[in-house]
Amino acid sequence: MNQTLGKRRHMADNMMEEFEALLNESFEMDTPEEGSVVKGKVIAIEAGQAIIDVGYKMEGRVELKEFANPGEDAELAVGDTVEVFLRQVENAKGEAVISREMARREEAWDRLEKAYADEERVDGAIFGRVKGGFTVDLGGAVAFLPGSQVDVRPVRDAGPLMGLKQPFQILKMDRRRGNIVVSRRAILEESRAEQRAEVIGNLTEGQEVDGVVKNITEYGAFVDLGGVDGLLHVTDMAWRRVNHPSEILSIGETIKVQVIKINKETHRISLGMKQLQDDPWDAVEAKFALGSVHQGRVTNITDYGAFVELEAGVEGLVHVSEMSWTKKNVHPGKIVSTSQEVEVMVLEIDSAKRRVSLGLKQTQRNPWEVFAEQFPEGTEVEGEVKNITEFGLFIGLEGDIDGMVHLSDLTWEGRGEDVIGDFRKGDVVKAKVAEVDVEKERISLSIKALDGDPFAEAVGGVKRGSIITVEVTKIEDGGIEVDYEGAKSFIRRSDLSRDRAEQRPERFGVGDKVDVRVTNIDSKTRKLGLSIKAREIAEEKEAVEQYGSSDSGASLGDILGAALKGDE
Repeated sequence: MNQTLGKRRHMADNMMEEFEALLNESFEMDTPEEGSVVKGKVIAIEAGQAIIDVGYKMEGRVELKEFANPGEDAELAVGDTVEVFLRQVENAKGEAVISREMARREEAWDRLEKAYADEERVDGAIFGRVKGGFTVDLGGAVAFLPGSQVDVRPVRDAGPLMGLKQPFQILKMDRRRGNIVVSRRAILEESRAEQRAEVIGNLTEGQEVDGVVKNITEYGAFVDLGGVDGLLHVTDMAWRRVNHPSEILSIGETIKVQVIKINKETHRISLGMKQLQDDPWDAVEAKFALGSVHQGRVTNITDYGAFVELEAGVEGLVHVSEMSWTKKNVHPGKIVSTSQEVEVMVLEIDSAKRRVSLGLKQTQRNPWEVFAEQFPEGTEVEGEVKNITEFGLFIGLEGDIDGMVHLSDLTWEGRGEDVIGDFRKGDVVKAKVAEVDVEKERISLSIKALDGDPFAEAVGGVKRGSIITVEVTKIEDGGIEVDYEGAKSFIRRSDLSRDRAEQRPERFGVGDKVDVRVTNIDSKTRKLGLSIKAREIAEEKEAVEQYGSSDSGASLGDILGAALKGDE
């Protein structure tokens, strides 16, 4: 009896253990773990909430909006099976705390991490604006879209993009911190690059295409060729000079261009408009012969000259040295002005370098040539003192040119340095043309030549060897000063007599008349070389030749005595 009772108790204990084990196993299978995603069934929808049975007689409530996509209404019905995140098994109301949004986030993170690892695009929608950018719903996970990553160009109004489902590229993500950074620009650039590659693949250098002007800058214009932009540089718009592209183009205008160059690596396209027109330089040499004169328009002025347009597309440079005969070291802007019509002469053509050298002054006669014709040497002229320097005066003459009076041409008497102080700027003076050098562009004038040369007039009939009578004006230790018709000369002591004893200056007196022989005439120094000694020697020689031979033994006294007797 006791054994039977014992067996029954043992069986009851075993059954209780098995039941407890089954119960525990049932709890473990049916009771989900907090913090995990579980499946549940919608059993009711009321007051904007969905009541969901998550099993083991646990129910929870979720706002309907958590089941809706951004900008859309929730599509949920009783009986639908959904996945939710179990935050808490039971709250104070005895309900499970669940969240559809957190479940979607967990799902989304798993999906996004895989896409990030595989560098795949993900779909999302921009739903909010934050500092520095926007928020994007990536199907449950919220990502940050920086403002610089919205489009390839700055976006002023992002309104049309809000709530629109579109692809994004994940740039960075950190699940632990819950950070995701995405880019819409990367998608656009990729598709744009594909489009560019396709368009560029259909283009060839030299091809003529139509394009629309999208943007204009100082250096050119960007032209849309149907999905790819090309640069039309300002220098390739026309053969003539274009100061700014807006002169000939406007945004939105459709133009014909030629593909000049395609860079396959950078996908950059260079375009040209002038290449579709005839090059005016092909006919420059035939049209503008060397030495020919043409009418042109000043297009640009620089420090070194002025550019003159001969015809559309053909410009030449008038160098500053070829602008004026008389205006030296003057800025070209003081001689010509922009848009001014001028006559120029073609001096040189270099078709290879596309350069034409022009001359402005060559269309007018050389003023020095004109002056030389109108005022030959010896002609009297009149002009204003323009400048006074240490070596002379500059006089303004006809033709806007200057002539110079050197110090040595100011006066016959004294030094030029002593009389130049008598002149002032603005004085009107007369002078004679001494010399005109057309090549060196120099005109030499002389003021002293107006009165004639008193020295030349005084010694006009005097020759070397002539005997003249002079008047003693001054007695000095070294000799005497004498005057002949206003020309001063000095006779040294050694020339006062052939007899050494008579070579005494004091034997003469001021005012004495003395016969002398002319030994030299120096027009440059304006001096006469005179000698009493030379006269005496000449007289002795003449007497010997007339009255006796030096070989006869006759004395000088006899010869002179005979000469005197003959004179008597």
